[in-house]
Amino acid sequence: MDKFSLLVGNDINNISPGISWSDLLTNIKIKYHVTALENGQKPFPMLYEEIFLNAIKIQHLNEKELKTYISDSVSQIKQNEIHELIRALPTKNIITTNYEFSLEGSIPKNNTSLVRETTYSVFRRHETNDKTYWHIHGDCDSPNSINLGYEHYCGQLQKMRDYVVNGTNYTSDTVFKAALIKRLKQKKNLQLQSWIDLFFTQDIHILGLSLDFVEIDLWWLLTYRARNKFYKKSNFIQNKLFYYTTKKWHQIAVDKMQLLGANDVEIIVIDESDKTKYYKRILKEIYNRYQLPAHK
Repeated sequence: MDKFSLLVGNDINNISPGISWSDLLTNIKIKYHVTALENGQKPFPMLYEEIFLNAIKIQHLNEKELKTYISDSVSQIKQNEIHELIRALPTKNIITTNYEFSLEGSIPKNNTSLVRETTYSVFRRHETNDKTYWHIHGDCDSPNSINLGYEHYCGQLQKMRDYVVNGTNYTSDTVFKAALIKRLKQKKNLQLQSWIDLFFTQDIHILGLSLDFVEIDLWWLLTYRARNKFYKKSNFIQNKLFYYTTKKWHQIAVDKMQLLGANDVEIIVIDESDKTKYYKRILKEIYNRYQLPAHK
């Protein structure tokens, strides 16, 4: 159960019929009377800030209201076959950037986070059956935690960097205060307490995640890990990172593939255009890699 973890993005939800991000953006603009704003080439976190700031000027919008609307909208996403197959994998930890609970299959009852975060998500975790789900960009049960805008991304990164590099000042007695990188070097106090720990201790399989360059929190984490492994020659980093992509996107997104390679991420190309078959092949690759008995 502890050989590997998953990092799962929103693309697996696209198999299910329902509202897309493009539809949601359109609905938000209509609801808050900012339809004149162009999407264009604006990075989504900046577009979110633009929508929010313009809506404030028009009607003094409370951000929690906007995030609650988004939370209610994405909560309508229905689980599909791939969600079920992911749950069947013999892995304890599933990390996700998604806000809803399709991966869990139901709204989790047990929040076992060592710190009850209201805004950021360094420790945010839920236990469902025999698995731990880490919603690293917030979850629908806590609308203020939903990570959308540039301000939130930067705050999340600040919390992450403190946890990894500088150490934390949380009042909770259950959280190790020393920086993760120091504990890894000293091989002390390595009990799993944050999803970030997994990026240094277990293989991570990344699927359904575009890893846009605006995901500054994740790109920082990949870069920091790679710098420690190669520049500082930290021999305690022995785990592997895998990124799955289609043949089409591997050819189109050459710049991203080069950056992933530089950051010690192995790219696995799956030549399959049908989305459901594509994810089934990814899961088969994982089963084969660890010689796991096939799920029936």
